[in-house]
Amino acid sequence: MEIPIKCYFLNFKRVGVAIASLLMLPACSQVSSNDIKPIKVDGSSTVYPITQAVLKAYQQQPAWKQVKDLSIEDNFSGTGGGFKKFCDGETDINAASRPIMIEEMAACNQNQVRYIEIPIAFDALTVVVNPKNNWTNTLTVTQLQTAWEAKAEGKITQWNQVDPTYPNNPLNLYGPDKKSGTYDYFREAVLGPNQDTRQDYVFSADDEALVNGVSQDPNALAYFGYAYYEQNQDKLKAVGIDNGQGGVLPSRETVEANQYKPLTRPLFIYVNAKRAQENPALEDFVKFYLEAVPELVTQVGYIPLSEEGYHLAKIQFQRFEVGTVFDGKPQIDLTIGELLRKQAKFQ
Repeated sequence: MEIPIKCYFLNFKRVGVAIASLLMLPACSQVSSNDIKPIKVDGSSTVYPITQAVLKAYQQQPAWKQVKDLSIEDNFSGTGGGFKKFCDGETDINAASRPIMIEEMAACNQNQVRYIEIPIAFDALTVVVNPKNNWTNTLTVTQLQTAWEAKAEGKITQWNQVDPTYPNNPLNLYGPDKKSGTYDYFREAVLGPNQDTRQDYVFSADDEALVNGVSQDPNALAYFGYAYYEQNQDKLKAVGIDNGQGGVLPSRETVEANQYKPLTRPLFIYVNAKRAQENPALEDFVKFYLEAVPELVTQVGYIPLSEEGYHLAKIQFQRFEVGTVFDGKPQIDLTIGELLRKQAKFQ
């Protein structure tokens, strides 16, 4: 069963982050009204809150008045759905919760879409239950496999089938749809390469719809980006993940210490390089994005890169360095330090 997606079209809706300190950032560069072209952003619902926060901060800049006719459209259709539009040339920026995949690289190449791959944050993909769930605080990776693997479809339907000490309650699963980068990462990290999850679960491209579903269902089990948990802690209960060394809860500290495994992952934006060269408004917006994102990432609820990581990202965009440093697949257990070393390959 699919929960209908809620799209928030155009500007700056539902962003509750402080932006006062960002007003001290350098003003946007001069953009002539003759150079103004619409900017279209799509992709990951996980990255969506970050981009929405950046959009609101961008709107507060004094230079915004000079580009007041600029249309910035920010939607989410999942990382995979977003890459489809991006590689077809329909959008300027694709937000992604995993690196670009081989088939997406081929599609972009076929359409001569050259992209700049920019890491912007880290996420602790979070497994959650309803607060009324008093029987589980930790799940092992093996137990997640039991609940989510394809062969469990129609068979593993009760909580006590995941663990015999759990009650004989219905096991109601919630998660992202198959176009989601979160779905791709979770299935690879938990089930292994080329393994699909079961499909008899409530799915949506809208993480807030999943939050609402879990908050109303005492028997729910779900997963999504950490920011959606952090912003809804009164409605949700995070479950620790035991990867062989005891249960570890998601947090900035456990991600930075490389303890929260295997559900830690980088987040990205992909920028159409040609469009950025041809559209000064797009170039200006991405430059502002990279200035603002370190602080906004924290406020939204994700984990920032190191200062050096953002410095490398700025150099990469300034030089219009195109391509990817990944292998066309999700990067399981990638640490912040390892990401930094991959970024350095562009230099």
